[in-house]
Amino acid sequence: MFRAIFIEKEPSSAQRVSLASLDDAALPAGDVTVRVSHSTINFKDALAITGKSPIARAFPLVPGIDLAGAVESSTNPEFRPGDSIIGSGFGIGEKTWGGLAERACVPLSAVVPLPSGLSARDAMAIGTGGFTAMLSILALERHGLTPAQGPVLVTGASGGVGSFAISLLARLGYTVLASTGRVEESDYLKSLGASEILQRSELSEPGRPLGKERWAAAIDSVGSHTLANACAGTQHGGAVAACGLAQGMDFPATVAPFILRGVSLLGIDSVLRPRQEREIAWRRLVELVEPESLQRIAHDIPLTEVIAAAGQLLAGKVRGRLVVDARA
Repeated sequence: MFRAIFIEKEPSSAQRVSLASLDDAALPAGDVTVRVSHSTINFKDALAITGKSPIARAFPLVPGIDLAGAVESSTNPEFRPGDSIIGSGFGIGEKTWGGLAERACVPLSAVVPLPSGLSARDAMAIGTGGFTAMLSILALERHGLTPAQGPVLVTGASGGVGSFAISLLARLGYTVLASTGRVEESDYLKSLGASEILQRSELSEPGRPLGKERWAAAIDSVGSHTLANACAGTQHGGAVAACGLAQGMDFPATVAPFILRGVSLLGIDSVLRPRQEREIAWRRLVELVEPESLQRIAHDIPLTEVIAAAGQLLAGKVRGRLVVDARA
């Protein structure tokens, strides 16, 4: 038997979520079977657990798009019993059972070795949030961004992606402007490396097609008007990495920033990244993430508190990242 957050569909199409004890035989088939030690609650996980958005694509489902633990068995000799791994992306927690459980069976494509020097707990403190922030920075670097070009805007700054984006950018020598709707978190954001705090309302309302050139680049996890205004305020030749949709999936903008200032919009997908790109991102994270930042950003909860925490995350009451101890 193993414990798991379990989502079922009722005949009425209503969703029922529980912390269930499941028989080992219930675990769906997959390439790599993992004894999970840690997971996280991401925005997607919270949407799946609360049913606020159709993240869950198959029922019944164990949510959790991140996991870390030890291999129990594998269909591929690349991973052997006892190997420490990270699992994320490729439909886990959405189409196939995910990491908010004591055991998981996942596709080979979703698995990378746990980098040397990183614990399973700290890997999940970083999780998809930190991984996405790193992918965004790598995309901006490929575009040619350097600290000398000017400040970088980070929206949704108090969330998991935003917190890591600030910390990583500051570590790389960038001046960071942090946009948040939670001004009470200003001290926290400055402790991560933000130089200036912007009120969310400056960006979240309809704006002009072109604004003042205020930043060289931006990392946006919010979408909608916020993304449009981030593009409108980007300097000539700059770039915006779009990696989230907390405000909405719409993009109420004009082409003005792109054809009058040569701004580039870079889409960041953290789900279907090839193995080589994933391993590069994780190596950079090991190099750049400081233990002190992890302590500020991440908070630990047991598996028993996941369902309640999902609602708190969607209500904007969670700062940074939540690490789930699957054994507690």
